[in-house]
Amino acid sequence: MRYRQLGFSELEVSEIALGSWLTFGVGVDRERAQACIRRAFEVGINFIDTANVYGRGAAESFLGEALAGVDRGSYILATKLFFPMSDEDRGLSAAQIHKQIDASLKRLRTDHVDLYQCHRYDASTPLEETMKALTKVVEQGKARYIGFSEWTTDQIRASIGIPDVARFTSSQPQYSMLWRKPEADVFPLCSELDIGQIVWSPLAQGVLSGKYLPGHPPPSDSRAASPEMNTFFRPALRNTHVLTAVQRLKPIAQRLSLTLPQLALAWVLRLPVVSSAIIGASRPDQVTENAMASGVTLPPDVLTEIDAVLAPAAREVEQV
Repeated sequence: MRYRQLGFSELEVSEIALGSWLTFGVGVDRERAQACIRRAFEVGINFIDTANVYGRGAAESFLGEALAGVDRGSYILATKLFFPMSDEDRGLSAAQIHKQIDASLKRLRTDHVDLYQCHRYDASTPLEETMKALTKVVEQGKARYIGFSEWTTDQIRASIGIPDVARFTSSQPQYSMLWRKPEADVFPLCSELDIGQIVWSPLAQGVLSGKYLPGHPPPSDSRAASPEMNTFFRPALRNTHVLTAVQRLKPIAQRLSLTLPQLALAWVLRLPVVSSAIIGASRPDQVTENAMASGVTLPPDVLTEIDAVLAPAAREVEQV
């Protein structure tokens, strides 16, 4: 496993991070989830990402139990807030930030997180209020650094224009071979500001694993077939044209002695601005396979070949 600095922070994060959306505390049984965490540490993953809304606190509570007794200095822990935790609790107001960080720390059984992220932008709360509250959280030692997910460039610029507040060190956008929108503006701006990228859905909700075949129902053990984990599964990703294009990547991966997931992860990690790619896992062997993408360098001719195969499908997905 290789490690990269997260933006301007002192955090050295593994190139592959372990996420918990729709898996831990929700769609994966406790024993297998614990095995995934053990395997993550065994293969050198030191970065675990979660959010208060995952399972309405269930993912954080599971992680609090699973990480009990593990040296707190041996891993980097990130969580988020914004989405509703109840009919009254949502958003990025000062009151919510202080309430939700305390609730997250209690569930996670720790006195601090390494990274506290705004899960989305809150247009109903003045940005200055949000930034000052996040700064207070850092000053109190409850979070070492702060980040955001899926903010626009205008929102990012506005945040850095506020004086005497903590700076964002990370961005968490959706990014994969099939979703390239951040390349146009978010990545260049963040590179200029020394903000690192922690990309989510690098396997395009599992489609880039190659497990979904055109004209066939999803495998019984796949996320798309799971009532607990198929939430927000984008229909455009299972378009016949998209699935056919993904199958055409297999010979490229085989020629490089890689699996399709490894190829897809190496592709997002080709950019220096990407600090880490978040994977979801329901089995330890998936963690092992994905971790092996760390350190893989894709030659320029391979990148060109991938674009020729997949760029039209990516444009189709982004237009839906």
